[in-house]
Amino acid sequence: MTAVPLRVLCIHGYRQNGSSFREKTGALRKLLKKHVELVFISAPHKVPAIEDQRCETNQEPVKLLSVGDADQRGWWFSDVQTQSFDARQECVSSLGLEESIAAVKAAVKDLGPFTGILGFSQGAALVAMLCALQDQHLEPDLNFRFAILVAGFRSACSLHQHFYEGPAITIPSLHVIGQDDRVIPEQMSRNLLPGFDGAQVLLHPGGHFIPAASSHRQTYQEFLGRFQ
Repeated sequence: MTAVPLRVLCIHGYRQNGSSFREKTGALRKLLKKHVELVFISAPHKVPAIEDQRCETNQEPVKLLSVGDADQRGWWFSDVQTQSFDARQECVSSLGLEESIAAVKAAVKDLGPFTGILGFSQGAALVAMLCALQDQHLEPDLNFRFAILVAGFRSACSLHQHFYEGPAITIPSLHVIGQDDRVIPEQMSRNLLPGFDGAQVLLHPGGHFIPAASSHRQTYQEFLGRFQ
């Protein structure tokens, strides 16, 4: 890989924001160092700070300890009434997805250009939808050359099923899947794979996080090296 860094737009998970996601990707940023510049944005929707709700990064009750913790964001809500999200919830309609797609398009315009896009959990589910829109030439503002989806999944909302009904997405993709992920189980992430042509998989034994051990460096670098 050359010294010219790839610019990657990063889409956080539910109940995170751009700043908190940046903190959680410290090991990944260190692993890739000079090869990649990660740019983080926050979802437009503020999640109600209800202490006993559970978040994607921890199955224990959420405890708000600081102002930063209170700024929890989401890309859409599966429960319109309570403005909450559950990846397993089979809903007829959702709230907020259109605004989130618009927010990503605005980030591309204002902060781009970007070589690729990376998403985590709900953010990875959104990335899959964005890739479908780009591949079907429905969003000319999107021109990502690759996508990295960590703990991704197919939305269970019936209103979103059209994202998965077209031909397999041709955008090169790396799917990072945790075998011990109790938030987005392995099979949920695997259900995304048939929708991507030639999907590459990084399977790790851990849980709901972005793996960045030295043993993963070669997989990341070989995938990203295709776009230098």
